[in-house]
Amino acid sequence: MSAIDFGGRNWIEWTAEFKREKIGEMPTEMFYHFFKSFSDAAKCNLNIKAEGQNEHHKIEAVFKAFAKAIKMAVKRDPDNLSLPSTKGVL
Repeated sequence: MSAIDFGGRNWIEWTAEFKREKIGEMPTEMFYHFFKSFSDAAKCNLNIKAEGQNEHHKIEAVFKAFAKAIKMAVKRDPDNLSLPSTKGVL
């Protein structure tokens, strides 16, 4: 699960735990760091939650959900061209 709002204030809610130290060559502790850094730099609220048994599939799902959340967050409403941000601006 991933939700994002580019409203000008950074915050992250991270509910994802990994039982392995690495997935492939990537240390699992870097996943939170990546998303926290993104939230800080983009000044967005970011909520991420992952559950499951397969560590590779969990982080793969997180990145896919994150990409879809960004796409939804920046897409203008075709009827009135408004942005879906709670602040109305990006």
